[in-house]
Amino acid sequence: HFFHSAAQALPSTLWMPSKSFVFYLSDEIFALHTPILVTIDARSTTILKIELASDRSADTWKGHFEALEAHHFSSLGLASDRGLGLVAGYRAACDMALWVVDYFHEFRDLFELQHQLERKAYAAIEREYDAAQKFDHAKSASNLAKRLQQYETAQHACQQAIALYDHLAILLHLLREALHVCSPHGRLRTQEDVRTALPLLFDMLEELACAALTTTLKPIRTHIDDIVVPFQHAETIDAELRAVVPHDALDFLVLAWHHNHLFYQSHAHPRRYHHREREFWLACAAGLLGKEFDTLTALVFAKLDSIVRASSLVEMVNGLIRPYINSCKGQITQEALNLIMFYHNHHRYKSGKRQGKAPIELLTGKPLEAQWWELLLQQVNSTQDATDTDASPPRPPLQLMVNNDGRTDQRALAPCRALVEHTGAAEQERRQTVPHAA
Repeated sequence: HFFHSAAQALPSTLWMPSKSFVFYLSDEIFALHTPILVTIDARSTTILKIELASDRSADTWKGHFEALEAHHFSSLGLASDRGLGLVAGYRAACDMALWVVDYFHEFRDLFELQHQLERKAYAAIEREYDAAQKFDHAKSASNLAKRLQQYETAQHACQQAIALYDHLAILLHLLREALHVCSPHGRLRTQEDVRTALPLLFDMLEELACAALTTTLKPIRTHIDDIVVPFQHAETIDAELRAVVPHDALDFLVLAWHHNHLFYQSHAHPRRYHHREREFWLACAAGLLGKEFDTLTALVFAKLDSIVRASSLVEMVNGLIRPYINSCKGQITQEALNLIMFYHNHHRYKSGKRQGKAPIELLTGKPLEAQWWELLLQQVNSTQDATDTDASPPRPPLQLMVNNDGRTDQRALAPCRALVEHTGAAEQERRQTVPHAA
């Protein structure tokens, strides 16, 4: 009953007291056949709007983004997959804003093909080993000749499978490097740099003479204009920073940011490597900047963090929602989604570069002065007080609530603590699904 009342008191769209400029990450998740439209802020990961919709058409998405604008959000851009309704709806609602294609979805088929070729290479190795075993057990001359021919055929096929996989792995590594924001020398890549590199890499991939590769590359070649959009933003940032930061020091700081970015996406040995590289380049910059080091480092990191190339963080939110959808067999309500949104926005991260901060703290810059369940209780009480006085104010906005008297009804908090245990398990599952999103 408490959570039912709480959910009814919560809105599906976050409200800001004044205009806030944010970069949207949007996606769709399904409860049975019903779409759930989700939009989050790219920097803070705050859920801005979550909507149980009747469809995912352009008109529905247009209304979704117009509702955000009515709640004082102004879009700097959107990163998403190529969902037709999503992209068309965004362009109809925010015709002058930037749209960035999600790199994960854009190149997913290429990297999935790499996994397929890897499995084929291992299967070829196993067949070569089996052929060698059969040859070793052959006795007669005729059987030896037959088994030897079979082994040579298996060995040739194995060598071809391994070579194809190795060449593809090397070229995809070069492709990943070409899409990094900065070069190995610390210079931010330009649109022209990427436009030049991508066709060359695509040509080399097609030279591998794999029919599946040619088919996969065909649509990607037509999307180069969309792929280079983030580097237009990088060019603007580069010009802004070079007007403020000494050029040599800027190159060092860009390299430090690059390794700091990869540090949070890596595990074990690569993570240690990126940590060492980050500290090395920061030390180089500190020697050149002196007392201005801290200020300029924060400026450079903040500017570069604003470059968005993927919508993978919204997949993290989908991973949060999915266990609840599964637990109710897809029969989820808008009120339940509102409750999930409140929990996510006010729950502090336990790891990653946002550790110790709740998404809404990162969005507003204001610290939470109570735990999320206390804020939820206050939200419910404020709604009940308004109802009891027979007032008719608009639905209370979702913003920070402070527990001024420092006292909380422990009996009322009991059901909230029960939710903590459930959400802890859900959060663990989400982190296993999307390990790098936070």
